[in-house]
Amino acid sequence: QVQLVESGGGLVQAGGSLRLSCADSGSISRANRMGWYRQAPGKLRELVAHITSGGSTNYADSVKGRFTISSDNAKNTVYLQMNSLKPEDTGVYYCKMSTWPTAYWGKGTLVTVST
Repeated sequence: QVQLVESGGGLVQAGGSLRLSCADSGSISRANRMGWYRQAPGKLRELVAHITSGGSTNYADSVKGRFTISSDNAKNTVYLQMNSLKPEDTGVYYCKMSTWPTAYWGKGTLVTVST
């Protein structure tokens, strides 16, 4: 069974940086796409960034230029480097593995950005 474990969340001041990690119990090479999503209180879960098996990346407009998604297949880990953090980036960040026909989700890690 796939198990995704996020880490790296925490409290940071606006303008600061965090790096989130998503470690798979197996190999992330099984995935067609790995992604990071976030959910703020009272809001729907939204895509932050994803990376395909071919290395193509996509970002939400709100984070483009500030966040970078990357993967390390040898470590079975996907990262989200978050720079220039804003209070509106606050939320629970979830890792998602998309592999036909099933999608898997991690439990999430909380990111809080203070002013």
